[in-house]
Amino acid sequence: MRIIVFSDTHGNFRVMKEIFEKNQDVSTFIFLGDGERELRQIRKLYPNKKILSVKGNCDFLDDSPLIGTYSYKNIKIIYTHGHRYNAKYSTDNLFYLAKENYAHILCFGHTHCRYYTYTEGVHMLNPGSASQPRDGNPPSYAFIDITDAGIMCSHVDLIKSPNKSDVLNFSSFR
Repeated sequence: MRIIVFSDTHGNFRVMKEIFEKNQDVSTFIFLGDGERELRQIRKLYPNKKILSVKGNCDFLDDSPLIGTYSYKNIKIIYTHGHRYNAKYSTDNLFYLAKENYAHILCFGHTHCRYYTYTEGVHMLNPGSASQPRDGNPPSYAFIDITDAGIMCSHVDLIKSPNKSDVLNFSSFR
């Protein structure tokens, strides 16, 4: 099963729509906040997609939760925007959130920077920003593949750069 994870669109409906257009065969999407207005429009365009979401620090009128969970088979995913866990300064609080809740995967946004690590049985993934990256990379999103062989997480550029492939930061199955 493939899950698309994206975050921090900040009013850019075009990039959010592009993510859905590029992943028409995917049924589950996780949005990590800061783009609730355009997400409302996407939900209308794609009523048959499972779109999970949390509130970001810029989603003032959104009544989404601050933390969400999703399970597929025996794999538990926790997702949050990250601002309440000081994600800009450290991933420690997020790691402990995952461990305390027996999660296999923790997804967060807020920093606008791509991030992936696998530590002590926890995959930690930040898809970067789909519209305003702050790490020198192109705008991006990520995917999680959950198979019998394991879990794979990877980042995907929204804008192709010369001499770069679509899929970056290939991570091995664990």
